[in-house]
Amino acid sequence: MKIAIAQLNPTIGDLLGNSEKILAAAKQAADAGAHLMLTPELSLCGYPPRDLLLRPSFIEAMVIQLKKLAEQLPSELPVLVGTVQVNALADTTGGKPLYNSIAFLKNGKIKHFFHKRLLPTYDVFDENRYFDSASLSNFFSLTDILDEDGSEEKTNPIRIGVTICEDLWNDDRFWGKRHYSCNPISDLAEEGVDLIFNLSASPYTVGKQNLREEMLRHVALRYQKAVIYVNQVGGNDDLIFDGYSVALNRSGEVVMRAASFDTDFVMVELNEQTRDLQPIETQPIHPVLNQEEEIWSALVLGVRDYTCKCGFDKAVMGLSGGIDSSLVAAIATAALGKDKVLGILMPSPHTSSQSIDDALELAKNLGIQTHTLPIGELMDTYDRTLGDLFAGLPNDVTEENLQARIRGNLLMAISNKFGHMLISTGNKSEMAVGYSTLYGDMSGGLAAIADVPKTQVYALCRWLNTRHPGETIIPESVLTKPPSAELKPGQVDQDSLPSYEILDDILDRLIHKHQSLAEIVAAGHEPAVVQKIVKLLNRAEFKRRQAPPGLKVTDRAFGTGWRMPIASRVPQSIISEETKKEPIAT
Repeated sequence: MKIAIAQLNPTIGDLLGNSEKILAAAKQAADAGAHLMLTPELSLCGYPPRDLLLRPSFIEAMVIQLKKLAEQLPSELPVLVGTVQVNALADTTGGKPLYNSIAFLKNGKIKHFFHKRLLPTYDVFDENRYFDSASLSNFFSLTDILDEDGSEEKTNPIRIGVTICEDLWNDDRFWGKRHYSCNPISDLAEEGVDLIFNLSASPYTVGKQNLREEMLRHVALRYQKAVIYVNQVGGNDDLIFDGYSVALNRSGEVVMRAASFDTDFVMVELNEQTRDLQPIETQPIHPVLNQEEEIWSALVLGVRDYTCKCGFDKAVMGLSGGIDSSLVAAIATAALGKDKVLGILMPSPHTSSQSIDDALELAKNLGIQTHTLPIGELMDTYDRTLGDLFAGLPNDVTEENLQARIRGNLLMAISNKFGHMLISTGNKSEMAVGYSTLYGDMSGGLAAIADVPKTQVYALCRWLNTRHPGETIIPESVLTKPPSAELKPGQVDQDSLPSYEILDDILDRLIHKHQSLAEIVAAGHEPAVVQKIVKLLNRAEFKRRQAPPGLKVTDRAFGTGWRMPIASRVPQSIISEETKKEPIAT
């Protein structure tokens, strides 16, 4: 029995477009002789639909589209489609109005629904806001797939368990504890299923596929069940979905792995005698990427999908000759094409000739168009306009920030005039400590590297230069010169901040490991430096709240999963450790 996996890239809310993608994959599956096709979680509406689920008209349209899709699919091919179903008992039970469901479509009809049991409510997830959780295990028999004249012995049918994303992530032996009261996988094993499906929309974070496969291998070996994991791919707002759909046999061996960060159509075979999965020789097992290649692929996909799904086809950004804008320009070029990216140089009297040369060399290496807009005269105009009001006051950060805001206004004007997506270039280290300017370098529709620490920015640029031997993308001087905003003579970042190696380690301990000030000092950092960083992190919250969406590539990003108060007065020595209790994001 051949099982097809459609690794799809849906657009949230595009019911017709997503339906067409499912239909195209189903026709491909039927032509390839598949007996069943799987699609990701909420594949009909895209994940996460968020508050679209609060609109009755949207739910009604999804119900109608699902029925149309059932009628259009090849009649001989059963298909599992991710959708929602109305909870008819919600008014009487007090439950949520919807279920996160999988629809079993066959012969032009909706045969059955399977509902998600575990609803994540941590990090970027808020499914309790919309969905009710199911209490019963989900499974079906192979006789539901075969025609009535199928050859399978009906006295001992093959049973297939259906789980949805989080349902897989609660094995107490793997995690050392349970995050929910039930384990759907264990329940399915008690029901005697032979094979487990997990249909997911699991967002990407660095190294997550290795963790997923460790968990899947544990499940396969513990329960002696083969597992097929199907994941969504693509960028949806700040979230990136990496694909990497994978199948493991009962021995925990990978027999199929789909492509990463790209749509894919793959198949795997179920041996009905052994009730185990086996590879199909013509199907490649794609590799798991190394860290730099994985992050790069995620950012390229995130920029491409965010730009295109928002209705743009070109991008603009400021080119300063620094490391951050160089990396963002390279990402945008890979995502959209060199003819779709415009780099704007905006030198001030403080801009070094080396920075201008570096920006132009980078643009030449990438093959992108540039335009230069000097801002010296605009700075003078601002000084004259504010002269009477600021009379007698020394120059300070105000005048520095005005330069960034002039540049932000120019970039927004270009974005408005030509319809380009403005991509901001700030990194995670800067976002964390507020080393950025509201309405200046933070301006834009997307923050491409807002979840990439400065040290990782350097690592990505070095990797990029070794990707194609003999081809240099990032100019060497960009990698070696001291980083600087160049807002005043001789300025370098380390005038205001510790070295980025020290800063990023402290931030990692604060943001990702939730360590207290005392723990960070015990790890070898100077108390005064740690106190300063804690203060900067807390004070910059109002800036982060006004920043453009930033692509999430780590397990703790300044996006939808970061919910810190702006107006607060928490003692510096207190860093909450409650989030250590959170389960790992699926």
